[in-house]
Amino acid sequence: MTPRTFPLWLALVIAMVCGAGVALQSRINGELGRRLGDGFTAAAISFGSGLVILLVALAIAPAGRRGLGRVRDALRGGELRWWYVCGGAAGAFLVLSQGLTAAVLGVALFTVSVVAGQTVSGLVLDRIGLGPGGRRPLTPARIAGAVIALLAVTWAVSAQFGGSVPVWMMLLPLIAGLGMGWQQAVNGQVRVVAESALTATFINFLVGSTVLVILMLVHWALAGLPKPLPTEPWLYLGGAIGCVFIAGAALLVRVTGVLLLGLATVAGQLLTALLLDLLAPTSSAPVAFSTIGGTLLAIVAVGVASVRWGALSRGR
Repeated sequence: MTPRTFPLWLALVIAMVCGAGVALQSRINGELGRRLGDGFTAAAISFGSGLVILLVALAIAPAGRRGLGRVRDALRGGELRWWYVCGGAAGAFLVLSQGLTAAVLGVALFTVSVVAGQTVSGLVLDRIGLGPGGRRPLTPARIAGAVIALLAVTWAVSAQFGGSVPVWMMLLPLIAGLGMGWQQAVNGQVRVVAESALTATFINFLVGSTVLVILMLVHWALAGLPKPLPTEPWLYLGGAIGCVFIAGAALLVRVTGVLLLGLATVAGQLLTALLLDLLAPTSSAPVAFSTIGGTLLAIVAVGVASVRWGALSRGR
């Protein structure tokens, strides 16, 4: 998939659908962490279940297995640096922050905190050309979209300043968002080398699962075992949703660039997150007007950056 063979508008639509999945994953993993009383175990379950799905997919898909060989050869030959295959560590941190904070913050507040990190990392990574699409200029439209998105995030979380939510709970998803942009960039590079989104997604989940299992075991040693596993099947769908999102991002980032992929994903995240908090809230407190207003302003930011960038792409 390249910018010349895949329409930008379709890439943006798919990215928005992926973003909706991220919001759902945040709700699922946050609730699982709350039920278990252990966000570390919830994150390990989410990533581990995704890894199992991908192992099955690799078993029946020869292209994915050939991709692993290409990545191995590229690492040995120096064509691909070792840290390009570590994107799963950033994904692990995102899922861990979901399990630790999403149920307390609410999906909307969690999501807009992630957006701040995504926006900054997307702008920087596109400028230095870390993603497979190469360097992308800091056009006025892209800068304006990023600034509006950051203002929107500040407004959306303003109701929580000085409240009962600990500051570290807002910092975790912010840092996770920074890592998310980097994860999308390096996974995209791995996909290009492997010639398989399945391979890139599998490597991502393998690294992330390893990190999370180690953290889970350390947490067990320090704090004890979690509560018994809940029986509702939907609480274990986070890994499957993550597979779709990671594979989609690895495919799309070459077409959109890191910033535009992040902003398009944000549109789907924020809309879905706000609907979840309005229709199926995790707390009795009403959603603050600033959260609603900030979400709407963030969608405006997506429009400012993506529509103008699309026009520039067509004019080339």
